[in-house]
Amino acid sequence: MLGKGVVGGGGGTKAPKPSFVSYVRPEEIHTNEKEVTEKEVTLRLLPGEQLLCEASTVLKCVQEDSCQRGIYGRLVCTDFKISFLGDDESTLDNDETQFKNKVVGENDITLHCVDQIYGVFDEKKKTLFGQLKKYPETLIIHCKDLRVFHFCLRYTKEEEVKRIVSGIIHHTQAPKLLKRLFLFSYAAAAQNDAAPDPKNHAVMFDTLQDWCWELERTKGNMKYKAVSVNEGYKVCERLPAYFVVPTPLPEEDVPRFQGHGIPIWCWSCHNGCALLKMSALPKEQDDGILQVQKNFLDGIYKTIHRPPYENVKTEDLSSNFLSLQEIQTAYSKFKQLFLIDNSTEFWDTDIKWFSLLESSSWLDIIRRCLKKAVEIIECLEAQNMNILLLEENASDLCCLVSSLVQVMMDPHCRTRFGFQSLVQKEWIMGGHCFLDRCNHLRQSDKEEVPVFLLFLECVWQLVQQHPPAFEFTETYLTVLSDSLYIPIFSTFFFNSPHQKDTNVGRESQDTHSRPLNLLPVWDWSVQFEPKAQTLLRNPLYVEKPKLDKGQRKGTHFKHQRQLSLPLTQSKSSPKRGFFREETDHLIKNLLGKRISKLINSSEELQDNFREFYDSWHSKPRSYHGLLLPHIEGPEVRVWAQRYLRWIPEAQILGGGRVATMSKLLEMLEEVQSLQEKIEERHHSQEARQAEPTSLLRNSARLSSLFPFALLQRHSSKPVLPTSGWKALEDEEDLAKREDEFVDLGDV
Repeated sequence: MLGKGVVGGGGGTKAPKPSFVSYVRPEEIHTNEKEVTEKEVTLRLLPGEQLLCEASTVLKCVQEDSCQRGIYGRLVCTDFKISFLGDDESTLDNDETQFKNKVVGENDITLHCVDQIYGVFDEKKKTLFGQLKKYPETLIIHCKDLRVFHFCLRYTKEEEVKRIVSGIIHHTQAPKLLKRLFLFSYAAAAQNDAAPDPKNHAVMFDTLQDWCWELERTKGNMKYKAVSVNEGYKVCERLPAYFVVPTPLPEEDVPRFQGHGIPIWCWSCHNGCALLKMSALPKEQDDGILQVQKNFLDGIYKTIHRPPYENVKTEDLSSNFLSLQEIQTAYSKFKQLFLIDNSTEFWDTDIKWFSLLESSSWLDIIRRCLKKAVEIIECLEAQNMNILLLEENASDLCCLVSSLVQVMMDPHCRTRFGFQSLVQKEWIMGGHCFLDRCNHLRQSDKEEVPVFLLFLECVWQLVQQHPPAFEFTETYLTVLSDSLYIPIFSTFFFNSPHQKDTNVGRESQDTHSRPLNLLPVWDWSVQFEPKAQTLLRNPLYVEKPKLDKGQRKGTHFKHQRQLSLPLTQSKSSPKRGFFREETDHLIKNLLGKRISKLINSSEELQDNFREFYDSWHSKPRSYHGLLLPHIEGPEVRVWAQRYLRWIPEAQILGGGRVATMSKLLEMLEEVQSLQEKIEERHHSQEARQAEPTSLLRNSARLSSLFPFALLQRHSSKPVLPTSGWKALEDEEDLAKREDEFVDLGDV
């Protein structure tokens, strides 16, 4: 789907400005306060969670074209979340919200998930921060997971309004100390609970054995070695306690510049080439120190670059790739397209959708990341060269690019266990500063950059282009992105392994104090029931076939496709031919010049890259070897599930991916049933095998927003833009209107 999925509307007569319509007098509300209290839902607190402030008789609004509706309830703020407790919440059918998160409810907002807070004063929307002299009639909260909440405070007592508004602003915007995060309160309160073994869900890479296992798995142990020189973080607090370096490298070189200038192993290719990363040496003005650094780097380079046997190509990501500022600026513009306050705003902006989308440059940044990964793969695969990624601290773009390369080249990383292990290895142990990049402490907005989210965006492009190659689903990626802001998991709340170990007591000299057991995010049973977890696993995943001994000797299916890449450029694939020739006229006329410009942008690619890219896409697809994305034009899409899931106007009733998946699962269930009958399995196993499809089968009110929202209010605005259509007489006139498009999404 290119665009919003439902495109149009907004032209013609504008809907009137939203206004509040009350059918209950204020005195009636306070008269019935006792009755309302009896119906209120009890606030559920996690271990260690404390109530800070609350307000009653708050109206949570559901905004539609020209009216405002909602439900009354209590708005509360704890040291973990903001929560709305609706008066009629208990009357909801539990079966209607099947994909429930056990930690964060539908009306809960963790304090770390709050992006911006606005107040409405005399119908004017203003950003709220610091101490307020005047308090708003309506509180609007924009969340980092793209939810938008409206709370009308018109009938709330004045003192309660002051307390709840001031409390929410303070606890979501004021700078925090690390030890004051709810993460530590929760861990201390749940200290006696049995902690699950994280190694059941991922390789944590916190022991030397884990790194040795990874070296053996990738056949990198012939040229590289795991070292413990940084055990206890005595060399560098930025590096993990254990990591891998080239075998010829003397271990005494590692402490020379606190780990800077050392090539650290990421992954080994089947042909013996490796992906390495290095943090740059600090810039010095003194000529003597510069000469020392130069001599040191020359020595390091000679250990890894030994032609003709070992050739190394350096990729300087700090100067020849994206900047962190570009990423942050693009995403700031992009996310505004989905933070919709009301239906009228949706339709007003919809006619400019493609213009706004292009001006954000977010999809272009995703395309550049995918392209950079393919360029590196071409060097590893076709040119048999080692690649050394270079960055200032090797903890942002190095993590992004190295992870993408591994997802594309290593089918193990496309399983859920392998993917979670990859994140542990490249991001957590790689020292990505999640605390700063997610701005969890609210200490510096300048440090906030969604690098990890950009990685998930790139993986989503691969998942939606090659679904059978991945054991996990797009829903898995979506809930993983949401988990960035849930402070009961330690995975995304530290800048380095050293910072985590120091603050949980593992590096403490006090033998009497017991280290805190922090939960990793990878145990999904903490957030979801088993039935809901089935939506995280791809039922169409093509597992690697088990080969008998005879097959193993004669063929190598894992790399058969990789090793048979042609040396000369082949014909374009049929799909590319279709886009370039048969429908080129239609695309230019209906979608304007922008889309055709993106389609032709691939002509600028380098010859080697173009040859490698075309050669791969001309081959039959294999899901257990090299996997390259399509990066041309409309192939790079908006992650619809993550960004449109809270916008009812964007839903496709009874359609979208969920309709296709429902039918496929129905067929899969039928095949499973036949297999069970053949194998005469036990009845209890039959019931368990049928369970994964129950979520899609039980509800008759599914839409494309599933599983995050069922059928919601649907605007009666037209699907196609209405302004000026009568005046359009032919396709040439239509092509001139660059901002009005017909949806060519998923059909």
